[in-house]
Amino acid sequence: MNRTFKASRGLTIIELLVALVISSLLMAGMYRTFISQQKTYTVQEQVVDAQQGVRGALHMMMREIKMAGFGNVSMILPVTLGGRTFNHVVNADNPSVGSLTLLTALNEDAVLTATGGPGQNQVVVSRLADSQGTPLFDTGERRYVSIGGVESHSIVSIDPATRTMTLNGSLIFNHRVGTPVLGIRALTFQAVVENGVSSLKRYENLANGESLADHVENLQFGYLDADGTPPATPAEIRLVRVSLTARTSQSDADLPGDGYRRRQIASNIHLRNMGLEP
Repeated sequence: MNRTFKASRGLTIIELLVALVISSLLMAGMYRTFISQQKTYTVQEQVVDAQQGVRGALHMMMREIKMAGFGNVSMILPVTLGGRTFNHVVNADNPSVGSLTLLTALNEDAVLTATGGPGQNQVVVSRLADSQGTPLFDTGERRYVSIGGVESHSIVSIDPATRTMTLNGSLIFNHRVGTPVLGIRALTFQAVVENGVSSLKRYENLANGESLADHVENLQFGYLDADGTPPATPAEIRLVRVSLTARTSQSDADLPGDGYRRRQIASNIHLRNMGLEP
């Protein structure tokens, strides 16, 4: 009977405690592994977000910076937009140190509905506002226009009834019906801090700021002429080098310093319209 009793008895308290300790160690190890993997995934996600955000912002900047001067903007220099006067197509450190403002023709929403040629100082356009009702042309901030992308003028007056715009000078070239009439705008790229968040912003005529990417801590521009050397004057700029530094949205206590991971991306942008004459 004693042998039968011993063979059928349950776990002792010591055995149960040993099993609990081993299970706790296994669970703790699994938990630490899970936490480590979760942290790694979160960090990778933040780094990818930062990289994608800054790459997308740089792509947009490249597309517009390379078009600086399009529309033969140099014909109407200097121009006054947003309360500031710009003497060049590419304006470094304007309106503030570290920023860049360029002049270019945008928006192909209007076309000529009547032919125009040398000696004429009036053009008739298909529309004066876009599909949302926002004016395309006026005698204020939208007074600079490019006809066909080859010559630029300033609007003196507009007849809304006939959609006729009187220019400050006579046309140089012959323009057929359907020729695009584009507005000339000042585009500004600047790194700012708002409500404690650093970001890269794009301004049109120094207003209507649009955020291109958040957590952009540093924005730098470099300028070279056709020979690859620093230009003597802004008119000699042929290449703009852009460098962006972005950080993750959250810090990591395990990292030294402030705990933020940073990524830097740079690109050289050739200005395809600089130095061209009609």
